[in-house]
Amino acid sequence: MAGPTTAERGAVSAESESGRARSGRPPGRRFRLPGRRFLLLLTSSIALGAGGIWLLYGSPWLRVEQVRTSGTQALKPAEVEAAAAVPISGPLISVDTEAIERRLRQKLPRIDSVDVTRSWPNGIGLKVTERKPALLIEKGANFIEVDAKGVRFATVEKAPKGVPLLELTVDQSPSVRRFTAARLMSEAVRVRDELPAEVAKDTEVVKVRSYDSVSLELNGGRTVMWGSGEDGAAKARALIALMKAVPKAAHFDVSAPTAPSVSGS
Repeated sequence: MAGPTTAERGAVSAESESGRARSGRPPGRRFRLPGRRFLLLLTSSIALGAGGIWLLYGSPWLRVEQVRTSGTQALKPAEVEAAAAVPISGPLISVDTEAIERRLRQKLPRIDSVDVTRSWPNGIGLKVTERKPALLIEKGANFIEVDAKGVRFATVEKAPKGVPLLELTVDQSPSVRRFTAARLMSEAVRVRDELPAEVAKDTEVVKVRSYDSVSLELNGGRTVMWGSGEDGAAKARALIALMKAVPKAAHFDVSAPTAPSVSGS
């Protein structure tokens, strides 16, 4: 029996192509609905996600119930916590730790830095680092505390032990035209920071007349001409050497550290 003619084969091929075009699917592929296992996994994932969101934001278990403060010295934990204004009973996850840090630094200038952390399941931790006074400025019956960065951060009635007074007498100094009082105060802090420990503990007053004229008053009536705040390490070494060589001297001059001098021995 004779097979289909070329024309018949062409007609069959055309019908097949037409059928595929109508179905909109490429040959050899069939559309399948998602299986029961896939739908079960999808439903479980959605339920878990919704449950997690409710647990963090809506449940009564992960909410702020207590605030713990550490690191305070001059400040009291209660005043730190009052300034922090942590939202008690709010969701722990939604506490804005950066906003708490900003509030503390603005309201309590004595705070140099603070680390605000979440303590699961229901606490906030405030780890405070306070500024330490490097110098004092006498103001009436009170004292303004100045830290090692030159920041005036607190006024106290009683001078902290071991912190020297700062005396700025620059009104008649030509250098005040070039260096402001704030800049000269920074130089005084710089000098104080460069002092050897054994000299720093004996320093009672840091005097600043100009940028190049910073001097120290030590206990026992001794004085030190330091000069500017430059070459502080070299001046410190020269001063220690002079004090060891001439321990009974009354006046030490290390303003030129390569040619230091003493007097009043």
